[in-house]
Amino acid sequence: MLQMTTAPQASPPATESIKPEWLRLPPPGARCRFTGLSRGTLNELTIPCPANDHKPPVKSVVIRKRGAVRGIRLVSYDSLMAHLENLAEGAGTLTA
Repeated sequence: MLQMTTAPQASPPATESIKPEWLRLPPPGARCRFTGLSRGTLNELTIPCPANDHKPPVKSVVIRKRGAVRGIRLVSYDSLMAHLENLAEGAGTLTA
């Protein structure tokens, strides 16, 4: 038997955030809404370059149409958070 109600449904609290699987790079001049990192910093963490010894510590993918030069870079949220956690743990062990 189908039961119906007019009682309002409870919604999740506003403080509860949804964990994304992938992050899109923020526009130039803006910061990532999840980490506060700039577009340039995220690029240094995800694109092989001299700043990371050509071994990016954070996983990312680029989605582009066949033959296109430009695309959309998506950053792995889990990979980024793991890298930031490793940095935080390493910073706690340093002594002056």
